[in-house]
Amino acid sequence: MTGQGIVAAGVTFGHFQWTGGFTAIDLIAATTNALNGALLARRPDHYRNFTIVGVILMAFLGGIGGGVTRDVLLNKIPAALLNPAYILLCLAAGIVGYQIAFAAGQLFREGLFQFMTSFSLPWYAIVGAQSGEMAHLPVLGTLLLAVVATTAGRYYIDITSGVPPKQFVRGEWFVVTALLTGLVWVICQDAGLNTWWSAGIPFAIGFTFRVLALYLGWEEPLAKEPTGVYKHSDGRPLLGRKLTGKSHRELEDLGLVVEHRAAGANGHTA
Repeated sequence: MTGQGIVAAGVTFGHFQWTGGFTAIDLIAATTNALNGALLARRPDHYRNFTIVGVILMAFLGGIGGGVTRDVLLNKIPAALLNPAYILLCLAAGIVGYQIAFAAGQLFREGLFQFMTSFSLPWYAIVGAQSGEMAHLPVLGTLLLAVVATTAGRYYIDITSGVPPKQFVRGEWFVVTALLTGLVWVICQDAGLNTWWSAGIPFAIGFTFRVLALYLGWEEPLAKEPTGVYKHSDGRPLLGRKLTGKSHRELEDLGLVVEHRAAGANGHTA
């Protein structure tokens, strides 16, 4: 009984850790993904009348969802539960994302969202690959962990919002970007480069590939189907050439503008 009392009394606020063991990179990834989570929750095609608390929770799903999944797969206590810095930074990013989700005229800030997604995606892939290497996983297991750690947060948000997960629908090489980044990290690590070179080179390659895919409209090929059975959409235009010249009505059809419903006779929206 005395021992149990000492344990209970020993609960603390935790130790904030900002660097060491890829912690800095993991925090960067978690913070930017939390911002992405809040932005995504406010995106018209995902928004489901979420409360402010709901949007903040979406930020946590995006920010630490991938890291928690990664650590659980490795049979470790998630870093986000041991280091309060994760929760603090994700909370701050969620509040910021809630505030800046829309521009004048209720146009969703798609450019900011896609840029931040492109920025955070390689970082999580790098940390996932590094975690697999530290756990002595084989190369294929390490690469799979890099992909899961990178994309799990988006999966949770999409499922919660009731939309098809990004991993399974046409897009700008979302999963492949994570896989490419993890593969480059493994190559750099095997080449004996130091920590920051091993992180910087994969990040530069992954980020550049993702941004080019967005601007130039590179997308995964669709599965072949019998002609006329199902007509696929052209995919959601996002940046660069894929947004140029779009009318307000086209932006509404793409889910990037909030619809303004006309008020009825009783003063309520239709």
